[in-house]
Amino acid sequence: MQRLFRAALRPVTYSRWVHLCVPVLMLAVWMFIDRETPWMPLLLVIPLALLPWMRLAEGHQARFLLAPHDRDNGAGGFSTVASRRWGDRWRTLLWLEIRLLLSAVTVCASVVLPVSTVDLVRVAAAGGPVDDSILPFTPPTWAAWLLAPVPLVLLIVIVILFGELVTSIARLLLGPSSAERLTALEARTEQLLERTRIARELHDSIGHALTVAVVQAGAARAAGDPEFTDRALRAIEETGRAALEDLERVLLVLRESGQRPSQRPTLAEAERLLASARASGASVDAELAGPLEKLTGPVTQEGYRILQEALTNVLRHCGPVPVRVRIGMVADRLDLEVTNPLPDGTSLTIGGTGGSGSGLRGIRERAALLGGQVDTGPHGGGWRVHARLPLQPIR
Repeated sequence: MQRLFRAALRPVTYSRWVHLCVPVLMLAVWMFIDRETPWMPLLLVIPLALLPWMRLAEGHQARFLLAPHDRDNGAGGFSTVASRRWGDRWRTLLWLEIRLLLSAVTVCASVVLPVSTVDLVRVAAAGGPVDDSILPFTPPTWAAWLLAPVPLVLLIVIVILFGELVTSIARLLLGPSSAERLTALEARTEQLLERTRIARELHDSIGHALTVAVVQAGAARAAGDPEFTDRALRAIEETGRAALEDLERVLLVLRESGQRPSQRPTLAEAERLLASARASGASVDAELAGPLEKLTGPVTQEGYRILQEALTNVLRHCGPVPVRVRIGMVADRLDLEVTNPLPDGTSLTIGGTGGSGSGLRGIRERAALLGGQVDTGPHGGGWRVHARLPLQPIR
């Protein structure tokens, strides 16, 4: 009883009532055409149900009228795409037939029961039978007063029960098919992968820029040389401008326009990273071998970010120390190696014995997406990041 009382106060009960009454419009139109065949709308919906967009329309109606409280959680369990398979069309047909029948019963109850209440009030007021009454019998005056609210209460109960029934049937017949669920799962996976990529892009580009700026500012303050300070400020300005460009590329993914991000930096622009590291005071010994400008997009883009993160880790954890960079193509893979000496007490800070830093984890994730491998850790008295990226796409 309490459940029915709470349901009678919920707005969704009455939006479901509207949903139940909508199909009777087709019946009303048909009754103007031919009153002798009121069952004809059951046949007319057959060709309509086989149209792909009918499932789309019914799904949106069910979403907004049967479960408006679930609109923020996807489609509320209803498919909101056109029919793609015959199985979806037959389920839509069965749904339309059931909806017509429930609509006819609901509308009859919505008319007969309120009229019954009016007739009971008329009987009670007149003290006896009245003309044009639809009551099956005429109750005494006192009983008519007591029974007058009963049809309205019964109508609310019918609306609540039919509303829950039609919602359950809609979830069953208009719910997403297995193929639609798989498509939604793939889209969700793509979204999560895109968010992970955005997080890596922000970590690498912004982290690198901030690291360079901090190192440059600290070196300029310690040097006390106006000429060096001027070079440091110029390097900070250039690094900041490049970081803003990278940030704009990344944020394009998040905009509602859905535009694809513009061209990401590649290893052909590696000299920009090396110049930034040199401007920070690090002595960079670089050897770039092979036609890096001809590398495929994913390899050269992820290679650029791996190099950027490796140089950032050197500056962040070791300061302006000598760095050795080797990039070249060996057989069917790209080799990228960054080595640097370790000041005392830095071995655990830069990545730990297991290399558990977020930057190193991002480097491994980038290489793994291309089917490559990365080795990080102490090497020859220093620290090394060695990435091997296959040039052929993963099959």
